[in-house]
Amino acid sequence: MGCSFSGLNALYDANRFRILRQLGEGGFAYVFLVKEVIADDGSQGGAASGLAAKKLKNPSHVSDEGLYAMKKVLIQTEEQLELVRQEIRVSSLFSHPNLLPLLDHAIIGVKGGPEKSRNHEAYLLFPVHLDGTLLDSTKAMQSKKGVFPHTHRTSDLQTGTAPLAILMDFGSATPAKKEIRSRSEALQLQEWAAEHCSAPFRAPELWDCPSHADIDERTDIWSLGCTLYATMYGVSPFEHVLGESGGSLQLAVMNAQVKWPAGGPDPPYPEQLRQFVVWLLQPQPTVRPRIDDVILHVDKLMAKFSSE
Repeated sequence: MGCSFSGLNALYDANRFRILRQLGEGGFAYVFLVKEVIADDGSQGGAASGLAAKKLKNPSHVSDEGLYAMKKVLIQTEEQLELVRQEIRVSSLFSHPNLLPLLDHAIIGVKGGPEKSRNHEAYLLFPVHLDGTLLDSTKAMQSKKGVFPHTHRTSDLQTGTAPLAILMDFGSATPAKKEIRSRSEALQLQEWAAEHCSAPFRAPELWDCPSHADIDERTDIWSLGCTLYATMYGVSPFEHVLGESGGSLQLAVMNAQVKWPAGGPDPPYPEQLRQFVVWLLQPQPTVRPRIDDVILHVDKLMAKFSSE
């Protein structure tokens, strides 16, 4: 699998965790499903037993089977090293049931390369959730030609069976506010966005940034609109142009050319929900809603459909 426990031993005694399988990979990172080894005497195979009890404040993150997600990052440059450190800082800032907590981490030096240069490897330990991603749920729903329920039944909320959404992977997190005051700064932002932001979900101001602009959290509101659309239909609002002759994803984004699938699911999504998506996908960030406005509007929509 390309994963060694050399780095893990910097945190734990030897054989503390056992790799079960690889969960995914991307760029220079690999994610493995690991199991905490239980010794013959019933104790965990490390200096401090009861990792879940000590590290996991939210019971929904606790694994009864001792299973965790171990992220391994191969680091070859100072920039990559700083990105990992930033991910660790951001992941350590919050404690919330909808945010994946970082349980432990280690960054170690390793020798590599023809000149025996000193690189690094990072190991980040998280709770594991094996119910699949939002995209997995969307594809499963599409295969049944159905739609996501617009509201959860009150009985679901009372019994605790409503699905829990977990936001994870803060590897590309960066301060939301950024002042752009020159063409050089604008181009730097565009280059950063091209490397760290998925193109079909990238806001217009990150495709073609003005030389004088105040970038803020509303870039994420655009991405939220794209994500909501993708949850409804399986693709972003602008990917349809990729199948068209001469189609340009950037032009479709810049012009906010939202294309609604013909026919749609059965039953169809309500028109109020489609209007909500369009509201989030305002191409001009100055007229795009802020998160407080979004939350207020969502509360109104939920109240409306709950009463029907």
